Amino acid sequence: MSQTGYSQAALRALIEAFGNPMVVMRQHEMWLVNGAYLRMVGLSREQVEGRPIIAFVNPDERSRLSTRFEKYLDGQASPSPNAVRRLIPAADGRMLDVAAFTQEVWLEDGAKALLVNLIELPDRPPVLTIAERLVDTSARLVSAHSEDDVRRVALEGLSAAGFRATFLCWNGKMLSSASGDSLPSDTPLAVEALGEGRAVYGGTDAIEASHVFLPLGDVRNGVLWVDGPGLDPSHGSALALFAKVVGAALSEARVLAERARGQWELHALAEVARFLAQPVPPTPGAFLERVARLLSADAALLLHQEEPGAPRVPIAQVGLAEPEPDGAAASLGQVLGAEAMKAEQGRLSSEAEEQALREVSGGRLGCGAAVRITRGGEISGTLQLFRAPGRPFLVSDLRLLGTMVELLVTLLEQHRLRAESARQLTETRLLLDLARTTSAVLDSASILDVAADFLVRLLNVSNCYILLYDDQTKVLRGAASSATHRDFFRTVTIPLDSDSIAGRVARERRPIAVEDMDKAQGGFNLELARRFGERAALGLPLTSRDELIGVVVVDDTRRPRSFGPALIELAEATCGQLALAIANARLYESLWMSYAELAAARAEMVKRERFAALGELSAIVAHEVRNPLGVIYNAVTSLRRLARLDGNAAMLLDILSEESDRLNRMVADLLDFTRPRDLVLQPEDLGRVVYDALEAARTQGVPGTQGVPGTQAVSFEVEIDPNLPSVHMDRRLFRQALINVVVNAIQAMPKGGVVKARARREQSGAREALRIDVSDQGMGIPTELLHRVFEPFFTTKAQGTGLGLAVVKRILEEHRGEIAVESAPGRGATFIIRLPLLLPTLP
Repeated sequence: MSQTGYSQAALRALIEAFGNPMVVMRQHEMWLVNGAYLRMVGLSREQVEGRPIIAFVNPDERSRLSTRFEKYLDGQASPSPNAVRRLIPAADGRMLDVAAFTQEVWLEDGAKALLVNLIELPDRPPVLTIAERLVDTSARLVSAHSEDDVRRVALEGLSAAGFRATFLCWNGKMLSSASGDSLPSDTPLAVEALGEGRAVYGGTDAIEASHVFLPLGDVRNGVLWVDGPGLDPSHGSALALFAKVVGAALSEARVLAERARGQWELHALAEVARFLAQPVPPTPGAFLERVARLLSADAALLLHQEEPGAPRVPIAQVGLAEPEPDGAAASLGQVLGAEAMKAEQGRLSSEAEEQALREVSGGRLGCGAAVRITRGGEISGTLQLFRAPGRPFLVSDLRLLGTMVELLVTLLEQHRLRAESARQLTETRLLLDLARTTSAVLDSASILDVAADFLVRLLNVSNCYILLYDDQTKVLRGAASSATHRDFFRTVTIPLDSDSIAGRVARERRPIAVEDMDKAQGGFNLELARRFGERAALGLPLTSRDELIGVVVVDDTRRPRSFGPALIELAEATCGQLALAIANARLYESLWMSYAELAAARAEMVKRERFAALGELSAIVAHEVRNPLGVIYNAVTSLRRLARLDGNAAMLLDILSEESDRLNRMVADLLDFTRPRDLVLQPEDLGRVVYDALEAARTQGVPGTQGVPGTQAVSFEVEIDPNLPSVHMDRRLFRQALINVVVNAIQAMPKGGVVKARARREQSGAREALRIDVSDQGMGIPTELLHRVFEPFFTTKAQGTGLGLAVVKRILEEHRGEIAVESAPGRGATFIIRLPLLLPTLP
């Protein structure tokens, strides 16, 4: 036609001159139509002109033609010069088969329009052959009992009808080819067909439809893509009917498969339930073996946390022993574990996870399914199954595995209850053992050692430390611990105001836990924690009648640990029983101490009465003896002056003089032993007192010290700690006691020898004392006489009175000290003197 621009009136006059239907389309609307078109479709001019073009084409081709018309407007396509068959909807619902001739015309405003000349075709081409083929295929679908069989029969029937077809599956997000073939470029049209439930023709790059997307009814059935030469919209009814038959066959096959699967799942669940209903519940590993066998898994793994906050660790596994490397179970569990914990319905492995499974297992495993384990509303682990690459799990497998997990939770709860019962029985037995031990032992030190070892077993901890409170010094002193650190811990002292666990527990009178010392910001004794290698610790108070007795600290050197309420409650109950036992032991010890003090007081009273009687007797004896002695001394002296005696007479006179002196010394010793004394205690330098006593003993005139013929000299070795503090004592009396001891040592060595004196500090029981050792090299004291050496008037010497060592013992007792002797015949003797050591008070 001429490219001269037409006006609207001229163009209308042109199309009205023709007897066959004609339309003019401009942009997206039906711009002009002639009367023949209006009579053909049975509509008025107002119902057609100005309305969208897409409303007057076959609904099955609307999407395709709309896309193609957009390409035409964009200059990407041009009208076909040949006749094209189209189906046009009429007002009465019929589809009119027409041949359309399309050409461009120019308008006076410079725009282009499409002039379409339509020729109605009275006879449609036969589709009988295609319909027959599809009917035969539909009949064959009746005998197909699985989805794969249905798809195979449908594809064979379409192939026999001259078409190529592919099933497109919908996964909820996108379509994919069931055969793995590439998808057509206009796949969104398949989504449209699936969404609207009708056939949608494709092939936007061709003038005629090249393929069609046929929905198969149920979304789970997907879409059937049919392609082939000669595909015509006139085949649409037969293809749509065939698609419905295929969809129904797929749904029926799925129902049959699901029914069979359901029956099998019920059988599997019943088998597992019977397996769990044994009198003795099977182990989680045995359960895992049964589940892996039922679901044809090559490996299985159960990750579980024993207590809240603890890491999830493998507690059972199947097919993951050798030749898997160490840690393979934990590594496999991490691939699906994190995501499975978030998925309420479980999780099937993705492509990336399957690749990770192959890498971790060395290519042996490549597909996995995992479901989480929930107990008491808390997620406590995962159950995971694995298969070799290329054998993926199905959603139905995941659903069954989720049901199996419910049975697994029951099994784990049974094991937990049995373990809890066994633990409670063990705890009860241990508590009974502790009660029997603490009730039978009344020594607090023994109770503490037993309790420390007991708490380690009861609470499953590494160590236990018990500190007792010293009310006078306001400190906690290490009293006992479990065997590992027992000796060292007795030297530990912790101030009450310290930031340690023990100090805080003592001040606040409540349990305090540090669950991870590596992350804690203080609140514990860093030096002790490092020495003991502690990772977690729990402190508990020991109280009785609201009185603080001490603190118990237990630790775990294996790992950080959460001390739960149940464990703390058990520990508090045990500590309460322990505190009561300690209080009872202290009362018992106090009672016996009172008895001992009462006995000592009675003994002291008896001794005082004896000394008083003995003193009175000694005074009478001294008065009655010393008067005659004075006369004898005067007589002997006068005889020596008046008569110059020699020979036997002089010897007898000497004997008389010596025996008088001996009698006088005996009276003096007796008076000294019985005389009451008031101590004058002052701080004294012990070294000076010892040296002074040794020098005095040297000058006592003992044979062997003054060059007497026939004797050998006695020498002294002295060792005194230069750091000894001043000692409170009565210098005169203590010096006399030392002189008596040293003189006794010298007299034990008539042939001479060495007297050794040594002074030093010593821990005596719960207090610090001064110890002085005086040793000789004499013949020693017979074993049967050792217990009598401090008795008054007991002596083995011909010239002795038996009061020297008795006086020494009395002086030391008045100083709150003690004296003991160690000796063996032929090896000398050692006298051991102990005095309380009072440290000087700081200004």
